[in-house]
Amino acid sequence: MSTPAATDNMAATLTIIPLPAFNDNYIWLIHRAEHSDAYVVDPGDATPVLHYLAANNSHLSGILLTHHHSDHTGGIARLKAAFPDVKIYGPAQESISSITSALQGNEEIFLPELNCSAKVLSVPGHTSGHIAYLLQNNLFCGDTLFSGGCGRLFEGTAEQMYRSLAQFATLDDNVKVYCAHEYTLANLAFAQTVEPNNSDIRQYLDWCQQQRQHHLPTLPSSIGLEKRINPFLRCNEHSVQAQVANHCGQKTSNSTQVFTQLRQWKDNF
Repeated sequence: MSTPAATDNMAATLTIIPLPAFNDNYIWLIHRAEHSDAYVVDPGDATPVLHYLAANNSHLSGILLTHHHSDHTGGIARLKAAFPDVKIYGPAQESISSITSALQGNEEIFLPELNCSAKVLSVPGHTSGHIAYLLQNNLFCGDTLFSGGCGRLFEGTAEQMYRSLAQFATLDDNVKVYCAHEYTLANLAFAQTVEPNNSDIRQYLDWCQQQRQHHLPTLPSSIGLEKRINPFLRCNEHSVQAQVANHCGQKTSNSTQVFTQLRQWKDNF
């Protein structure tokens, strides 16, 4: 599906709101300023979504799903019961029975209530059919990319995940990163172990600690920031390769192999 030409002349201004869920999930709610129609990304729990919509007299027009895990899909049934006309977008390669628009990745969809298009990216690794959504300058990446880290390999391969992250790294540095979990502090503890002399990590860690002390999100991040502080996006850096070789006792400059060893290290960190 392609974006209608009429929308090219009038870009929508999007408001993006984090709705905390469970212990560390974020459900991202998206709407246009002064408009009541909203979309949500990965609603694992319906309660915070329904509370927000009721408090703001808003209507749920669409749901964007990145993958099938229950902490991203568990709220769909209640949301659909409350808003029977809701459109549900999700990965075609994963079994999610409620999807109304199955997406392969590498396509573009138009979201009329938001008056904008979304590029759908195929990013397998965490799960076999994981997708991400790029709306204007905003990347909703589910559990593929975290601030300072990346998702575990539950179904995909290390090579798939490395290619998915490399795809993100080609995006503009100003693209904002809206991942689905507040894992930043734990990820930065590992990042500092991998690159103890990286001053960008130290500065970012100080800021994130202040955010969390005030119960504020560390997100969104940005692609440019992640390229400076996230070891999983820095597998070409000599500093990362040297630390991985020291830890694993196996030296390699092959970025995919470095990523594989780095992911195994993080799994046991």
